[in-house]
Amino acid sequence: MQTVLELFYVGVPRAAAIWSILLCLALFAITGLQLVGPRGPRRPSVRTRLRAARIRRERRATAAAEVVRFADEVGVAADRADTTARRRHEAWLTAQEAAERAWSAFESADQTASRMAAAALLPAPTTPQTPTEYAEREQWLHRAAMSACAHNELSVLDLNDALAHRNGWDPRRHPVEQEAVLRRAIRDTLRAAERHAAREERLAWEAAESSAAAARSLRAEAIAAAERARGVRHLVRPDATAGAAPRRHRLRTAVAR
Repeated sequence: MQTVLELFYVGVPRAAAIWSILLCLALFAITGLQLVGPRGPRRPSVRTRLRAARIRRERRATAAAEVVRFADEVGVAADRADTTARRRHEAWLTAQEAAERAWSAFESADQTASRMAAAALLPAPTTPQTPTEYAEREQWLHRAAMSACAHNELSVLDLNDALAHRNGWDPRRHPVEQEAVLRRAIRDTLRAAERHAAREERLAWEAAESSAAAARSLRAEAIAAAERARGVRHLVRPDATAGAAPRRHRLRTAVAR
């Protein structure tokens, strides 16, 4: 019993001393880790932050370059739309003038046809019905029909009918009656031409209006895109700007052509 007590009183202090030493070592290790730990990852953390900052700058520069590129392309498209709108407006003015001329020609032909129709109702003058007279009437009809066709007052089909003496063209009639038939044919031809010119003028006007609306829309979009590009242009790298300049030149050259 005494031996056990001696072992207890001797072993316990030793164990306590060992545990105290281990505890002190653990405390020193923890303290050392706390002091050294934050210093270890500090350099990688700085590099990571720098890398992240560089990536963000590159992304902002790429996005800014895209905004600038879009603004340039929309500006070129707006210039192209303006050019197209001007051309179609000029085409409409030309079509309008053609329609007015066609209407004036038809109106004059209609009045002449009405006068000749009224004159044809009067008794025709008595002329000798000889082969020479009929030959002269036929020659007059042919000359009058060819002259009207040469002045675009008579269609080629009507001219063929007049020369072939068909579809109401009778060279044996008195020249007054023949001219009444000729004036009616001229009126019908010019009426068809006037309707065609009016239809072309309407189509040209619709095309001009559509082009003008598209040009206005593109110009407004180009102005807005230019404002956005002005705010981020300083973020674009010089090499990106240098690469965009030849592209803008090619686009503007294509528009000029």
